[in-house]
Amino acid sequence: MTIDWKKTTVIILDIALAAYLVLAITAFNKPDDVAKVCSEVKIDIQRDVTDGFLNDEDVRDFLKQNKAYPLAKPMNEINPRSIEEVLRQSPFVENAECYRTREGKICITLKQKTPILRVKADNGDDYYLDNHGSMMSNTRYPSNLIIATGHISRKYAQKVLTPIGITLINNKFWQNQIEQINVLADGSMEIVPRVGEHIIYIGRPTNLEKKLQRLEKFYRYGLSVAGWNKYSYISVEFDNQIICKKKQK
Repeated sequence: MTIDWKKTTVIILDIALAAYLVLAITAFNKPDDVAKVCSEVKIDIQRDVTDGFLNDEDVRDFLKQNKAYPLAKPMNEINPRSIEEVLRQSPFVENAECYRTREGKICITLKQKTPILRVKADNGDDYYLDNHGSMMSNTRYPSNLIIATGHISRKYAQKVLTPIGITLINNKFWQNQIEQINVLADGSMEIVPRVGEHIIYIGRPTNLEKKLQRLEKFYRYGLSVAGWNKYSYISVEFDNQIICKKKQK
């Protein structure tokens, strides 16, 4: 009797593969999660160009308030997707991702909404504006943001101030130099700097980047030589010129 080694080898390999699959499926379905509880909740908050408002304790408190904090709960009862959905309901969270590990940990990664301006309007509104034009309620956390004051409706904040805030916050020089934007009744703007005792008149917020480029050159090569307190009023309203009013002695 001649043994068909090729056929025998194939059969042996099939049996070995079947045994491996059975063991793998058994191990995969082993109720590890049933026997374990969540021993740790790891929270990673991604930072952007600004610090934002959230810290780890805020996230824990928010989950507890919504009965979604997983610590000490059985792992098989924890649904990472549900935790993500709860976190996305926060006005300060742009996105949330959650997963569990075989060691009994729940890992949460958050991306915050980026606050770009604080609005304190003449009509009594007081809120933060994020980089998508959404309004974030005032919080107990101080944030070193530019403040926008004056005649500001919510529509104006979304349509006009949002792109201005994005421009300023992405420019380190102006992010550090500008303290306040004041919107006048006719829609024109003034800027209050952090350094110097002058007011900068922008006029209508059109061609803002060109106006700021012209002003930055004046700051670097003009005021740095003449003195930061020489002028009381600086206007960059019109193209290709800067009009200065000397400070009265």
